[in-house]
Amino acid sequence: MEQFKLRWNIQKNWQLIFPLLGLAGLFYSGYKLANLFSKDYHISITIALALLISFFLLKGTLWLFKKLEKKWIVEYRWEMIRIFIVFAITGSSSVFIGRPIIKYLGITKENLNIAVYWILYIIIGLIFYQILLVTLGWLFGQGKFFWEFEKKMLRRFGLGRFLS
Repeated sequence: MEQFKLRWNIQKNWQLIFPLLGLAGLFYSGYKLANLFSKDYHISITIALALLISFFLLKGTLWLFKKLEKKWIVEYRWEMIRIFIVFAITGSSSVFIGRPIIKYLGITKENLNIAVYWILYIIIGLIFYQILLVTLGWLFGQGKFFWEFEKKMLRRFGLGRFLS
């Protein structure tokens, strides 16, 4: 355990919550993906496939950490896990929040061209994604990181003039 804490720059035991949440989310994602592929098979096959998928997700995530730790400036390595958790929650939440708002606005596949519907769906989803990213980043104690990330993203969208 001490080796793990040392590797992730964990000074206090409460900081272990983020690697544990990250692993739980990773294994949950592995299970959900395995369930898509092995719905009609025995549960043992689903669990074995989930463990295999989770292993590859973990390897990919650790590779991403290695690449991004040079690019993202964080004080402690475990904060990268917290950042990844915020991105995961924000991506899922923007869909759940955007979908009812689209229905409330009367935007449906039946009353619009399918291409227009999906363009509006993506635009509305992106708007809520930006708001949720900064809000959840602040709630998870990474407000400064996500505000800087947001400003960079808005500049890339050509909306940097609104930041001044």
